[in-house]
Amino acid sequence: MIYIVDIEAVDTRYTAQWKKHLPEQLREHAGGDVTVISGGEVPQATTPGAFLNFGGTNVYKSNQLQQIATLFCNGQINDGDYFLYTDAWNPTVIQLRYMSSLLGVDINIGGMWHAGSYDPQDFLGRLIGDKPWVRNAERSMFDCYDHNYFATQFHIDMFLKAFPDCAVYSDTIIRCGWPMEYLKDTLAPYKGMDKENIILFPHRMAPEKQPEIFRDLAKEFPDYEFVFAQEKELTKDEYHDLLGRSKMVFSANTQETLGISWYEGALVGAIPLVPDRLSYTEMGTDEVLYLSEWSEDFDKYVLHKEKLVQRMQFLLQSNTNEQVCNKVANHLDGYFNGKELYKTIKGT
Repeated sequence: MIYIVDIEAVDTRYTAQWKKHLPEQLREHAGGDVTVISGGEVPQATTPGAFLNFGGTNVYKSNQLQQIATLFCNGQINDGDYFLYTDAWNPTVIQLRYMSSLLGVDINIGGMWHAGSYDPQDFLGRLIGDKPWVRNAERSMFDCYDHNYFATQFHIDMFLKAFPDCAVYSDTIIRCGWPMEYLKDTLAPYKGMDKENIILFPHRMAPEKQPEIFRDLAKEFPDYEFVFAQEKELTKDEYHDLLGRSKMVFSANTQETLGISWYEGALVGAIPLVPDRLSYTEMGTDEVLYLSEWSEDFDKYVLHKEKLVQRMQFLLQSNTNEQVCNKVANHLDGYFNGKELYKTIKGT
């Protein structure tokens, strides 16, 4: 049995898509029965600038723990069962390991890492930093997992910089694509739409996404509409429609361990423009990367603004962007399919 201990689904985020697609993909590619351990309904309004609701997420995880403990109490967990945490930053994994160890049930546990205090630009990194309680908690969670999944080598390197002693457990660290192969089919209807003069900011309105740079750039492009997607409060279908009509997806992020929106943009022909830093460096192609120093912070942006504007103008006027988008999408495919994830789970 494969148990998915999922992350709460926010309708406007990919987490809602995982609710539907991940169980189906695991049944097909990893084999066996799949049970989802959900924490129930959560507030759809995230904490401002954050990925989830800081209060609601703990209600959600507590509900998941109660279900897991009940399964153990009822003798329903068996040797060989696999627990996949779609967000590794879930303290209930410590209690899961506690129960399996003391009750002598030989399970396997995998966790998908997205962020943590080890990332100085993440909420935990900015607000809590390297306080012992959070660093020790993250290290303990890492040790609970038989498989620690990361989507990029950049993320692995960042994690090991904060926890260098974890390198000796490299056999538990797996670089694998996120299970998002459904995106191609989901976005296919939006490819080839008539483009409008729209430049899209698809990120959260958070300090590490630097929305102030995007807002200032808009002054240089009076013929274009610069759109903050989150301010529109769109459904996922409405967002995909907007994405399909956009000419460009822009990033000045100072925190990114994967980045989904620029892949989505490439799939529908909205050319990404992303800084040559973070996971973008590992994943990007020369056509869509710009020098990191042009947007490292607002002061650097002001200093290099003219260069960034010229780069944007060049791309917006280019007649080769469809080919570039296809090249980027093909290059990124390996980061957005779950082949290695399924292979690892199936092999346990």
